Amino acid sequence: MRIGVDLGGTKIEAIVLDDDGAERVRRRIDSPQGSYHATIDAIAGLVSAVAEETDCRKDLGVGIGIPGATSPETGNVKNANSTWLIGHPLDRDLTDALARPVRIANDANCFAVSEATDGAGANYGMVFGIILGTGVGGGIAIDGRTHTGINAIAGEWGHNPLPWPQNGDGVNEHAGPTCYCGKQGCIETFLSGPALSRDYAAAGGAALSASDIAARADTGDALATAAIHRYAHRLARALSSVINILDPDAIIVGGGLSNLSEIYKVVPEMLNRFVFSDVCTTPFLPNKHGDSSGVRGAAWLFPPTTSESA
Repeated sequence: MRIGVDLGGTKIEAIVLDDDGAERVRRRIDSPQGSYHATIDAIAGLVSAVAEETDCRKDLGVGIGIPGATSPETGNVKNANSTWLIGHPLDRDLTDALARPVRIANDANCFAVSEATDGAGANYGMVFGIILGTGVGGGIAIDGRTHTGINAIAGEWGHNPLPWPQNGDGVNEHAGPTCYCGKQGCIETFLSGPALSRDYAAAGGAALSASDIAARADTGDALATAAIHRYAHRLARALSSVINILDPDAIIVGGGLSNLSEIYKVVPEMLNRFVFSDVCTTPFLPNKHGDSSGVRGAAWLFPPTTSESA
């Protein structure tokens, strides 16, 4: 069996999987806010509960996805949206609190591993998993295992500038919105859910969520349809740079905006305009496991072996 934990800003979820990927149990609790030690205690209690319920072996490893990364330089958490984690040795403290082996990975990497293991990317060698939601993240899985890079930032395409910025029809992509990272014009500022909402409002629409804009586009609303088209065009440009560098075997889409059905129709066609190739055949696919993909990927951080089986 495998134990996985998804540590989010508002919730902590734990799952136990059989080695074939079948779910044995899943539990979710609210995340403590602003307290590192309360977070440690909450994870320890949740893991203890699911392990006891499924009679897991006491030395079974726990994979944990976090909204950040572990610095190879210091061993402490960096780049975390849950800022109270930053600067702490989370993996070591959780190993002590859980009395189990612990492996920590970025949550987007966990998503990529999940989809590469038994999801939409299961038949592909290198999978680039992208998260299109409140932010824009990405993770790389090679043969089902996460690739983090020497700086632990592999896949962070959302904090590169949007390629080939355009002007026209009241849109000035050259200026670009300011990103929380301190730079301007990051891909995240164009492709997140809040970015789609801002773009729609700037074009004369009401203040709507991304899902509401998509719903209006489905009814033929001209402003909403134009906003979705601009979004897809930006997405194709942003992904073309990833393809030019990585040339992954498949791109799997997660996050709330993965439900925009239109992008699966138009983005593959648009990629042909921007990718440095005579033709781009990269599969561009919706995820299989939905919002459970991250916690499943965390569980798969410990690859199944005979010696580790429960």
